[in-house]
Amino acid sequence: MSDLSSEETEEAEADLGEYDGERNSEGQRHGRGKAHLPNGDTYDGEYEHGFRSGQGTYRFRNGACYAGEYLQNKKHGQGIFFYPDGSKYEGDWVNDQRQGYGEYTYANGDTYTGEWFNHNRHGQGTYVYKDTGSKYVGGWVNGNQEGEAELIHLNHRFKGKFLNGNPVGRGKYVFDIGCEQHGEYIQPEQDKGEGEEEEEPSLLIAPKWKASEITKLTLWTPHGENPPSP
Repeated sequence: MSDLSSEETEEAEADLGEYDGERNSEGQRHGRGKAHLPNGDTYDGEYEHGFRSGQGTYRFRNGACYAGEYLQNKKHGQGIFFYPDGSKYEGDWVNDQRQGYGEYTYANGDTYTGEWFNHNRHGQGTYVYKDTGSKYVGGWVNGNQEGEAELIHLNHRFKGKFLNGNPVGRGKYVFDIGCEQHGEYIQPEQDKGEGEEEEEPSLLIAPKWKASEITKLTLWTPHGENPPSP
């Protein structure tokens, strides 16, 4: 996931740059106005007592843009953020963080729709892989696939648990031809070399699927259709 936090922090205004708009009796920016900031960013929207508060559009000089609600210079409420790489987030914000419910469309066309906390995918959500049409529906923790979930492919699906983006423990594959394969994911023992490779996460071996039995679908099937034997 893109970490563009340095590129998505708006400049704190106070009385910086050029301003064309309404002010209150103390001379603070208050009401509707447009600002050109010293760093090249611009803001067009509502102010309260010198802060961006209410509805506004903030354009970054790097091409990013936020259109939505502000509270005391922070993105807070509903808003859409367009990132420089072409991705975008549309949804809830709390104190400048993606938090609540929202949809993120990634630069490669993948999408995530669901819950957010502290800028990360966290809670329940659906991730759709554009290239394959597969989708992951289930739990997320700090941006990673974790918890009960279903991984749905074009002609079969896996139902089970995930940890750090990998399936773990017992689960089942459900095939559209009318059968289920039950089993569990086992983490293979790792051959440790001379002890140098333990720190290398890239060398971790993917869990292996161990099938135990194949059954007919436990779901209802239309009357009169006999599923073919696997």
